[in-house]
Amino acid sequence: MKHQELNNYFETAFKKYCENTPSVLKINQFLTNAGEEIINDHIALRTFKTKGLSALEMGEFFTAQGYEQKGEYDFPQKKLKAYHFEKKGYPKVFISELLLDKMNERTKNILETLLSTIPEKTSISELFKLEKTWKISFEDYEYLSSQTEYGAWLAAWGFRPNHFTILVNKLNHYSNLEKLNEFLKEKGFLLNQSGGEIKGSSEQLLQQSSIMADRSMVEFKDGIKEVPSCYYEFAERFFKEDGQLYEGFIAASADKIFESTNELGK
Repeated sequence: MKHQELNNYFETAFKKYCENTPSVLKINQFLTNAGEEIINDHIALRTFKTKGLSALEMGEFFTAQGYEQKGEYDFPQKKLKAYHFEKKGYPKVFISELLLDKMNERTKNILETLLSTIPEKTSISELFKLEKTWKISFEDYEYLSSQTEYGAWLAAWGFRPNHFTILVNKLNHYSNLEKLNEFLKEKGFLLNQSGGEIKGSSEQLLQQSSIMADRSMVEFKDGIKEVPSCYYEFAERFFKEDGQLYEGFIAASADKIFESTNELGK
């Protein structure tokens, strides 16, 4: 039953992700047509550091189904903290949280008002299905964007994965990130250039790149607007001295990957 719930979660989450991220199916089709098998390295979730919703509490949904908590990461400039979880045979799960106590009063008030709409005793499993229980005004969304793009994205989209990730190691024709990035650019996809097109290095045992988020319609209190939705990431992992593949993350690289949901030009 545990495996079934986990499989259902990933299947449902991927379906919703694709609905607002059409680039994913296009990229998958291009790669499948080239004879590639697509393996998901990890997903990423965003949440708030507050009782009942923290990254570790979100992680309990996964640890209850056999995942183990592994790395811990800090992002002081973005006022975020994150953890990742692993289970053999399943994608890794990277969960980050916005440190509400580090926000200014207006930002904190906007976000706490949204969170107050979540019914008491809502389980994390239910929250993943609901994703969000609120509508925010576009004015508040724009203010949040000026203070914390991360928080604005959460206000618009809720508790859904903001990206899935192709494990480049499992590709045949595009088995390194440079080749894959060139292929994606040839197909017209815009790559995240923050911190360089490729974040990390073989010496750090992980290289990552991503496309910029697609744009999709969100219903705000005062109308429907098009805003950045989700994006696709690509990870190339390297072997440690003990012969095992590195499974962790690099905070400095993840910091720039977060910016894949930024408005272009910001």
